[in-house]
Amino acid sequence: MAPPKVVDVLIIGGGPAGLAVASTIVRQLQTGILFDSGVYRNARAHHMHGVVGFDHVAPETFRMKSKGDILRRYDMEFKRAYIETIKKLDNGNFQATDGWANVYEGRKVVIATGVKDILPQIEGFDFCWGRAVFPNLLCHGYEDQGGDSAGLFAFAMFDNLETVSQIGNTALQLSKNLRIYTNGNEEFTSQIQANAWRPDFKSRVTIEKRCIRSLRMLSDDTSQVLVTLDDGTQFEESYVVYHPPIEINGPFVKQLGLETGAQGEIKVSSPFNETSVPGVFAAGDAASQIRMVPNAIYGGSLAGNGLITQLQAEKAQTS
Repeated sequence: MAPPKVVDVLIIGGGPAGLAVASTIVRQLQTGILFDSGVYRNARAHHMHGVVGFDHVAPETFRMKSKGDILRRYDMEFKRAYIETIKKLDNGNFQATDGWANVYEGRKVVIATGVKDILPQIEGFDFCWGRAVFPNLLCHGYEDQGGDSAGLFAFAMFDNLETVSQIGNTALQLSKNLRIYTNGNEEFTSQIQANAWRPDFKSRVTIEKRCIRSLRMLSDDTSQVLVTLDDGTQFEESYVVYHPPIEINGPFVKQLGLETGAQGEIKVSSPFNETSVPGVFAAGDAASQIRMVPNAIYGGSLAGNGLITQLQAEKAQTS
């Protein structure tokens, strides 16, 4: 079998970060292959927000437009494939193998695979996720403003007062009242009750310490959700906000020995998002604690600039 052609960059991930890397490196004639598994964290979202020029546009529309713009003007290869393994070769390059045993080789690698949200084992939670339960209130929530009550699930990544206060304040900007669910955590319930809420917000906050049994959406057209507690008590919320722990998509952190941060994200250096392994860059949700489309685009652009700098410096050294 003939050896694979060598490209400058193997981009693993076809979301905003990977697309931003591709659209950056092509401007300096760097070659690459972008691998898109077809798995996207915001697949359930009908619209995305805060993206200049694409506000309230379907994520798929953004992806297709971005890919089309690149293919129309530049030399970049796109493949719908799931990469299963990446390893560093003795020559310093990287070898990737997809699910059909096809082999690719690149001088650099970008991990832009995104993340998987780890959801609690509560009946109905998975179905409501991304439809009525949201990870933040910048991407979602505005369309549901003015409701009588919103919910905040204060467990998992919301188990500290600073985060609860911050997210609680954003919820109270959009809803008349806020109900904070601690899901049976008595100690944290007491801490939240003693928290110094803004005076104009304090009377609008209720703490619910009983455990949650199930969630159920009340409408296909809105984000209203019915929260049922273990004792049968029910509350209607205009939406719920919950920030889950995550796992990075793909086995590449372990395969390449990448360092990770406090929330499981890949550690990268400033300003160009190179990982702890030279020649491996990361961008987007997999390399950030702030998981939003504009941040992913920004991170991909930074990584693209870093790739260009390294590739051109290495070429100068060998010429």
